[in-house]
Amino acid sequence: MNKRILKLAIPNVISNITIPLLGMVDTALMGHLDSLIYVGAIALGSMIFNFIYWGVGFLRMGTVGFTGQAFGERNNKEIFLILARALSIALIATVGILALHNYIIDWALLLTNSSAEIETQAKIYFNVRIWALPATLTILTLSGWFIGMQNTVYPMIISIFSNIINISLSFFFIFYMDMKTEGVALGTVIAQYIALGLAIVLFLKKYRGYIIPINIASIFNAKLKQFMHVNKDIFIRTLGIIFVMSFFTIHSANISDTTLAVNTILFQFFIFFSYMLDGFANAAEALSAEAIGAKSIKLLKKVIKNNMAFGFGFSLIFTLIYAFAGKYIIMLLTDNAEIISTATPLLYWVIVIPIISFAAFILDGVYIGATASKAMRNTMIIAAFGIFLPIALWGYGDATFRLWAAFLAFLLARGILLYFTLEKSIYSKIN
Repeated sequence: MNKRILKLAIPNVISNITIPLLGMVDTALMGHLDSLIYVGAIALGSMIFNFIYWGVGFLRMGTVGFTGQAFGERNNKEIFLILARALSIALIATVGILALHNYIIDWALLLTNSSAEIETQAKIYFNVRIWALPATLTILTLSGWFIGMQNTVYPMIISIFSNIINISLSFFFIFYMDMKTEGVALGTVIAQYIALGLAIVLFLKKYRGYIIPINIASIFNAKLKQFMHVNKDIFIRTLGIIFVMSFFTIHSANISDTTLAVNTILFQFFIFFSYMLDGFANAAEALSAEAIGAKSIKLLKKVIKNNMAFGFGFSLIFTLIYAFAGKYIIMLLTDNAEIISTATPLLYWVIVIPIISFAAFILDGVYIGATASKAMRNTMIIAAFGIFLPIALWGYGDATFRLWAAFLAFLLARGILLYFTLEKSIYSKIN
């Protein structure tokens, strides 16, 4: 089992490294310009895209679970139909979001009290990057399908390829074309379409044999209703994450531009760890789905136990790295003296994040693989609105202290709640 986990997890870890690295590079590129306005603008713009992409994250998560279960059942016809249904939903979502994108940016900026300069740069960033949406949602769907097929190498190749191009183009546009925030956004747009071409080539190379003649009736049927029911719960669950992340960013901006910039830098520690650990969460998704498709509770429990052990070991390594090298990481991300001096005393928050949060990530993967969407939805609602929000608004300490305390309590609560609902939500439903 450990070999199977590592075979799936290592490519995911490698590919996931490039995602936070991209965010960290973007932040670093902005952080080395002549004003912290650019850091704040990228933070606000990224928050809005997090809202969008996490909101449609079910395109990946739901596809992993259903594909993995069909893979465990060895149902090749259903495997391809799941992809067709997911891509159909991705197309509908793309059209809807693009139609509303002018309103989305205006609504989002109404929620913040950041300076006019930051809002102007955030709007420039958003209005360029939004045109990557069709490619991004298609890649998101294909990546979920590949993982469900227990192929984590293809998502790794696509992610590395995309982000290397993205980083290179962003650097070129910013320092050679003097484009600043619009340069970062344009780099993302071009890279996503190039990566989509690669994803299609890889699919046809290995999975051409799965393609079957289909019609509208074979896509829009009872199976689609089940797919949408699960994805509705995943969407609500994801809204909880979006709420927490957005609340954190918005209230950081409401405190001051400096606080927004500092918390944006510190939040990169969490983002980097979360994407790295997601490699094992993705392995848990694929293997849990297969175990449930094969109706083997013994295999499922082994998947959970072994992935949790890997998650703990991984989190311990990151805790030690952040404890001994945290200040130097901050200095890599920015040379702004005000940000460095303000962020360094707050490092203790990010040092404990890995140990506190690893269980939530691994168990989230198990629930996604099991398509146990109702429990995911309910535990998220409790953690976000019953734990995070009261502490952030009425907890002890100043506003910055409350934000970080609430965020860590949210991560811890998710892991505890998911663990104690395993029996009822997953084990008891395997015949």
